Amino acid sequence: MFKEDWMKKFQNAWNAEPGLADALKQINFNSVIAYGFTGEEKPVGVITVENGHVVSAGEYNGETLNWDLRASNEHWGKWVKSPPGMMGLGMAYTTGKLKFLVGDYGAMIKDPRMAGPFIKSFAVMAKI
Repeated sequence: MFKEDWMKKFQNAWNAEPGLADALKQINFNSVIAYGFTGEEKPVGVITVENGHVVSAGEYNGETLNWDLRASNEHWGKWVKSPPGMMGLGMAYTTGKLKFLVGDYGAMIKDPRMAGPFIKSFAVMAKI
């Protein structure tokens, strides 16, 4: 998970999902988002989003991040099999199962223009 091939598939699935790419395009969302595992020094995978669409995806190579999401391999695996909803992600965050090493979860989740697509990104992961 989050290796080069997986991240390229994630890019394609993200861009094909109107509830994600098009929704974020409407708010001119630009960001560099990394994904990795709790306790590791660096994230594993990274995507660059411009106007809602992923323009590059691959393994992390020192990019400056806007978001760095971490969880255990076990929790990522569960979420990929059964994507969490708003309540599930809130519980994961408050219990420390989902960590944001970079980025403000609280500000993001309070903005419905970002919260909906964030939740949708987990459903897109389940398609990989």
